[in-house]
Amino acid sequence: MKSTLLKIYNYIFKTYQSIIIMNNKVVSLTFPPPTVRTTDETLTKLVEEKVSISRFGDGEFALMNGKDLLFQPYNPLLGKRLKEIIKTNQDKHLVGIPNVFFSLEWCTDKARVYWTKYLNLNRSNIYKKLDKKKVYYDTQVTRLYIDLRDKKKVDQRFEKFKQLWNNQRIVIVEGGQSRLGIGNDLFKGASFIERIICPSTNAFEKYENILNEVRKHDKSKLILIALGPTATVLAYDLAKLGYHAVDIGHIDIEYEWFLQGAEEKVPVRNKYIGEIPNGTNVQDIEDQRYKKEIIVEVV
Repeated sequence: MKSTLLKIYNYIFKTYQSIIIMNNKVVSLTFPPPTVRTTDETLTKLVEEKVSISRFGDGEFALMNGKDLLFQPYNPLLGKRLKEIIKTNQDKHLVGIPNVFFSLEWCTDKARVYWTKYLNLNRSNIYKKLDKKKVYYDTQVTRLYIDLRDKKKVDQRFEKFKQLWNNQRIVIVEGGQSRLGIGNDLFKGASFIERIICPSTNAFEKYENILNEVRKHDKSKLILIALGPTATVLAYDLAKLGYHAVDIGHIDIEYEWFLQGAEEKVPVRNKYIGEIPNGTNVQDIEDQRYKKEIIVEVV
């Protein structure tokens, strides 16, 4: 009986946005799920084919609906660009969305509760913004640890991700307190690191300045971007210009949690985390290597 009920639940989850009562009758609203490649398929594509990626998550979908985020107020142009990019088919560029529409068996109970509630409220609205014929890739490719129920492959996936920048010259475009790779060995294999430091909040307001700073660099460099929804747009625009640009999002924080063996999302000393209490209370650091890597600050 329990197995049958689980199968029914999974079927409903995969194929319906909601089941509602209308005129005392049960009415189901059918929305076939989008095609989203797995985390491992996405990671392999990124590393082996050297493609760019723009990632969409709940924050980007909120902005597309005219809502503010903690670190990025709604901007009509940003909302418009996000709606454009999510349907694009740019060469050597992937669009990532959360791989949560078909199954949530991969995630922890806490994450499952969040995504189930989120999808009940937002699934139909999200589907309207997607290209039904498009193959999407997994936004969670940079979320390799904390929400995973089965963590056996975490170390292997991080090591594969590191191959992307091994012996590469990289430019990190990040918020002022993100400090990717500082205090850990995430980018140890890179041959040279330069950083463009951007505002931690409302980065899109300085979008043209940020884009122009990146364009000063040779296209042989790998551009890694951790800048919220601004990164989603920037990775796409850079891919169109012939750059290899990866919206790398939360990978550094996930790596920190992995190294700590954290069981839940916790603050990381000296690094900005906008999604948890006290995660934005970040102090300055005195790290000479980090300071030498900074080539410009966009303010």
